[in-house]
Amino acid sequence: MAATGAVATDREVVRGKRAALFFAAVAIVLGLPLWWKTTETYRAPLPYSQISGLNALQLRLMVPVTVVFTRDSVPLDDQGKLPFTVVHEREIPLKYKMKIKCRFQKTYRRALDHEEEALLLGSVQEAEATLAQPNEQVEGSLTVYVISEHSSLLPQDMMSYIGPERTAVVRGVMHREALNIIGHRIIQVAQAMSLTEDVLAAALADHLPEDKWSSDKRRPLKSSLGYEITFSLLNPDPKSHDVHWDIEGAVRRYVQPFLNTLSAAGNFSVDSQILYYAMLGVNPRFDPASSSYYLSMHSLPHVINPVESRLGSSAASLYPVLNFLLYVPELAHSPLYIQDRDGAPVATNAFHSPRWGGIMVYNVDPKAYNVSEQPVRVEVDMVRVMEVFLAQLRLLFGIAHPQVPPKCLLSGPKSEGLMTWELDRLLWARSVENLATATTTLTSLAQLLGKISNIVIKDDVASEVYRAVAAVQKAAEELASGHLSSAFAASQEAVTSSERAFFDPSLLHLLYFPDDQKFAIYIPLFLPMAVPILLSLVKIFLETRKSWKKPEKID
Repeated sequence: MAATGAVATDREVVRGKRAALFFAAVAIVLGLPLWWKTTETYRAPLPYSQISGLNALQLRLMVPVTVVFTRDSVPLDDQGKLPFTVVHEREIPLKYKMKIKCRFQKTYRRALDHEEEALLLGSVQEAEATLAQPNEQVEGSLTVYVISEHSSLLPQDMMSYIGPERTAVVRGVMHREALNIIGHRIIQVAQAMSLTEDVLAAALADHLPEDKWSSDKRRPLKSSLGYEITFSLLNPDPKSHDVHWDIEGAVRRYVQPFLNTLSAAGNFSVDSQILYYAMLGVNPRFDPASSSYYLSMHSLPHVINPVESRLGSSAASLYPVLNFLLYVPELAHSPLYIQDRDGAPVATNAFHSPRWGGIMVYNVDPKAYNVSEQPVRVEVDMVRVMEVFLAQLRLLFGIAHPQVPPKCLLSGPKSEGLMTWELDRLLWARSVENLATATTTLTSLAQLLGKISNIVIKDDVASEVYRAVAAVQKAAEELASGHLSSAFAASQEAVTSSERAFFDPSLLHLLYFPDDQKFAIYIPLFLPMAVPILLSLVKIFLETRKSWKKPEKID
């Protein structure tokens, strides 16, 4: 019986050891990997190498230029060389990590019969109206007509002409180096109509060192899918002034045609409002010499903040808001004028704030106060007001007056207030700005996700990143090919996808879940289970080691 009990006891010991080893094996082989897999932070793969390669991206902005020569524009020897193509490339000197090169591809050819007839007309405007076919011209392309040296199409003291469409006229020269001389003039005209260092510097103002460019270069609005424009009439003294303005008619006649032309750069919405008892935040000073009041230039920044609190238009807006305020001063401070740095009255009696909007002071005619009835009826001259607001709107979008070469005649803008090549130049600048913004956003996101390992990267975030990288590469290829419209669309997609990935809410779920909190959660769960298993394994190890050292009996 004793032997049987000993055998049963040994069997129980062996069974206990096997059970402990089995539990330990299950915990290590199956439980630990399963726990590790089910509790790990999911991170979809991202194209880190492609994102890092975007910093070394070189943009080549290709501008197709068609150069058309008339019969007597160059010597016969040079005419015999036509047609051929010349490429002029130069690097834009900007202190930016992305290298930008401007490439003018000039295609030389002879003028067709109808082009010869049009260029023999009495004025360059008539010739341009006959030649211009905007529907056949590609966005971003230019056509330059080279006329005879003695042609009366241009004034004798003018060497070139820039029209409202994508066309220009350059006077030829009879010289053995005629093609080189004319080619230099064409490059000057093409740069004024397309890309200059100032245009690109304004587009990349947020990415360049602050001491590189003045505050004027930071005036244009940032690129966006849409913009909201609000026209506000401020009447601080309704007891004295009964102000009427035909804002609907003015927007329909002046603003809407301009915005329709500019619709390629974004979507626009326009609204208006009238604010009563809206005062300026600065008390005007009285000038005894002119019996008028004035606002000095250093006090203008203090005017916007008190008024902005009454506008209430930017609080619920998803897009940038442009505010244009027409201020009718109260009777106690009339007339009111705005002074420049030198203390002289500003001709327009208006000023604008970069990326915010503009304010115009509209003084009431003093003769109207001779009437004893109060309030005085005031009819606003919307033509004069809209001239100022449209000029400010052009500046806010970065559509400044071009720097034309010497002896160049510049045509006036079209009825829409915007030249066709000005729109192309804006799209060039916006495309470069979008690529710079998307590259910076993707680089920042990759650095953030690389440093913080417990941020979840979902599949939809990864897909947006891949889409943004592909859009950046596509936009760069389209810019190098001279396809401005498709390049701008791809750059917008790159910005949208990169920002959608960067601001995805799922990236913040585990951002504030440090490792010490993980230990605090998992130790109470695993410790009661792990201690018996570890003690059993230690006991088995010690008994096995003791049995190895026990000497065998030899009879």
